[in-house]
Amino acid sequence: MGTHFRRRQLTAIAVASSAVALFASSCISLPNHADIPKGIPPGAGAPVPYLNIHGPGRTAAKLNAWARPISNATGIGVTALEAYGNAAEIQRQQHPECGIAWTTLAGIAGTESKHGRHDGSRVDSNGDTHPPIRGPELDGTSGNMKMVDQKKPKRDDGSPNYVRAEGPFQFLPETWQRFGVDANGDGVADPDNMDDAALSAARYLCVSAGGDMTTAEGWMRALMVYNQSRPYAVKVSERANAYSVNRRY
Repeated sequence: MGTHFRRRQLTAIAVASSAVALFASSCISLPNHADIPKGIPPGAGAPVPYLNIHGPGRTAAKLNAWARPISNATGIGVTALEAYGNAAEIQRQQHPECGIAWTTLAGIAGTESKHGRHDGSRVDSNGDTHPPIRGPELDGTSGNMKMVDQKKPKRDDGSPNYVRAEGPFQFLPETWQRFGVDANGDGVADPDNMDDAALSAARYLCVSAGGDMTTAEGWMRALMVYNQSRPYAVKVSERANAYSVNRRY
């Protein structure tokens, strides 16, 4: 897999009572910019403008003017940024006690899938990613956990099919069934859609944090449920902090 698709960093999101898919990490060099904050939670970045989150169609598109200068500075795609901002604003209006910032969502998606660009994938204007992004099979090898896909028949040789994490935020299929929501207004909750995945990840993170991501304890608790690796959480925070001051990572 690509540089940011380390096996442990393909976050197969799992509910607190379920196993979290973990993959073996590899080391990367983190940027050493003295002007990038080091705090946890990461900085909130440019404030997201108010949205009518109940408006028709893709509400994230209304953040285009907000997203473009951030995209120019950070290198994150405009559509992906719109999705992160949209998710954070929906959570702010519906669950203000959580306090999740778009920078945290960007930090996760950047680590997981290069903002939907892993291995040549692209993000369409409606948030769909093509081709779909999939993690390796969770077959118990190479440090992976083992998760048989019970919904698929056995292969011709009698061996089982195994679960693979899906989309730019790398959801486990069973977790998507619980947390997945439609955020781009097409009536379908799709883990391969950046808008849907960003909002679903925000909802899951807020639940994992006990409803409050404004404290270091709550933020770390959420990230450690998302991926049971403290180095992973630190890397996400580094990336999110860079985005909070409009720096590339």
